[in-house]
Amino acid sequence: MARLPRPPSKAVLANELRPTEDIVAVHPATRLVRVYTAHGNHPQQWDTFRYTGPLPHGRFDPQQPRHGDIVTDRNNGVLYFGLSVRTSVAEVFQTTSTVDRKTRGPHLVVVRPARTLRLLDLCGLWPTRVGASQEISSGPKKITQAWARAIRAAYRSLDGVWYRSSMDSGEPAVCLWDPPAGGSLPDAPDVLLPLDHPGLDVPLSRVCEELNYVMLN
Repeated sequence: MARLPRPPSKAVLANELRPTEDIVAVHPATRLVRVYTAHGNHPQQWDTFRYTGPLPHGRFDPQQPRHGDIVTDRNNGVLYFGLSVRTSVAEVFQTTSTVDRKTRGPHLVVVRPARTLRLLDLCGLWPTRVGASQEISSGPKKITQAWARAIRAAYRSLDGVWYRSSMDSGEPAVCLWDPPAGGSLPDAPDVLLPLDHPGLDVPLSRVCEELNYVMLN
């Protein structure tokens, strides 16, 4: 069984970082894909970080819960991206395997970062060296959130983590943290569409067929 204990001390993590091996540089030409909701309990815009958490579905939410409850912490924002529409859809709608294109006003946004992003590579050997495993990208979220807080404390200059999507066959996914990634988003997105836009009918149908998700029109 793969191992995923609680994270070690800040000193252990700091000593085990090998910058030339463990940091992924995401070039500004890279397109990042996100599905977000404009309404509901935690409404967002295309370029806003979420400072409320940790939420049950937020794998690398860095907020420290208070007495087990979620908090709002302006020093700990989080954003999740995939490198493809399929990865984003697979992750966002994983709980029900149903793509609801209307409820809570879901939108699709594609952006290119305004600068190079520096991310801890969770797909390499770093998790093994610090006593974890690739289960860091698929294990219980309360534990992976503890790892997020530990990583933040040990590597304050990093923008987030590069990890494997547990819902899309291990395809790359990105989690950004603010600070320092708050200034890394562009002034305007490449694509911004409501998820029920007619132009998304065919690509979303194809994605849902590949994932065996149900798409609601």
